Amino acid sequence: MVLVYRWRLAPDGLATRRQLRAAGLRPGDQDVAAQLERPRRRRGPLVAYLYRVDLAQPGRPMTPNRWAALAKADAARRRCPICRDQLPYVIPTSLGMCVACHDPEQRAA
Repeated sequence: MVLVYRWRLAPDGLATRRQLRAAGLRPGDQDVAAQLERPRRRRGPLVAYLYRVDLAQPGRPMTPNRWAALAKADAARRRCPICRDQLPYVIPTSLGMCVACHDPEQRAA
């Protein structure tokens, strides 16, 4: 059974994933210890899951292979599939191509 607390009324020793990450920790194998609920007027409440800080494990460091994979993924987000140019910005997913390929008149200008 998961304990439910009102927003900002959780006891010490519990933290969200984001708070654990800021402290250099991760939840590890533990289950959700409690949850916060923030009421809203027209929809269901906002929910934040809490984990025990004393059971949290140290965060995993970035290895050279993970840095390389991240750089490769970032480069793929910047390469236009049409003209194959490497761009200084991330290609908008709404277009699926660079702005110049989407609007040929802009390329001529």
